[in-house]
Amino acid sequence: MGNFGSVCRGLLDQTQSVVAIKILDLTCDGASKSFIAECEVLRRIRHRNLVKVLTACSGFDFNGNDFKALVYEFMSNGSLDEWLHPTASQYIERNNLSLLERVNIAIDVACALDYLHHHYEMPIVHCDLKPSNVLLDDEMNGHVGDFGLARFLPEATHKLLADQSSSVGVKGSFGYIAPEYGVGSAVSTEGDVYSFGVLVLEMFTGKRPIDDMFEDGLDLHRFTKAALVDQVEKAIDPILLQEIEELEKRRTIAPAGKNKSWCSIKDCLVLIIEVGITCSFESSKERMDIYDALTKLQGMRKKLLEFIVTI
Repeated sequence: MGNFGSVCRGLLDQTQSVVAIKILDLTCDGASKSFIAECEVLRRIRHRNLVKVLTACSGFDFNGNDFKALVYEFMSNGSLDEWLHPTASQYIERNNLSLLERVNIAIDVACALDYLHHHYEMPIVHCDLKPSNVLLDDEMNGHVGDFGLARFLPEATHKLLADQSSSVGVKGSFGYIAPEYGVGSAVSTEGDVYSFGVLVLEMFTGKRPIDDMFEDGLDLHRFTKAALVDQVEKAIDPILLQEIEELEKRRTIAPAGKNKSWCSIKDCLVLIIEVGITCSFESSKERMDIYDALTKLQGMRKKLLEFIVTI
């Protein structure tokens, strides 16, 4: 969560509460603008699935240099990226993300985007959604953070930040940024939907969009779309496939029922992948709205829970 600086852990003097401190590297091009944008967005919005900013600091350090920092609530379970792609030491320390945990986190992110796109006085586009900007609290709830590239989409009558709808200067992150931004198309909520689609596919395939296997026109979207036809198991994260096998072993019904239960989980996975695929179409007009994606994922979670409670 530190495109323009670094994030460290700290303590508030009075309460001794653990916090996350994002210190801006003001030598980076765009760092000051990022700080202003993030302050502007975070002072306006409140949602359970957005990282809460506690305060902002702007002044000078001991050497007389400009100093800017943001203080956030601390997310004890780190980022989604660390769980999907752990280092060797992280892999030893942590359990794997379960199927249900991944579904819940995807829904949390969709809830956050739905709020930003539809439930604030003017739409807000995050512009840099990716696993490292999704943080997890002690109960594994997902929170979207890092609004340094965020843009408002005001109506014609709004003058505030009215020039921000252009995508010129939007950096984003390679593999997650909407393709239309590369040709100067206007910033839109559909751009966030694209990033969300890629994130969903990454969560359930275990593959980064910049994986070495993606070359010569093959990307994460095309890979999962092709597998969806009749080889969906080959696209699923092996960790999830192992979990499904363990669920099957715990099921105490006849073999015919086992086949049926596998189909139930497989159907859920197909629905998830379909959401990711539809959200990450190259054409922004073909992408579903984030509310529709959220609704589909919630329906899939209900179906998955109905299966799990029968075990």
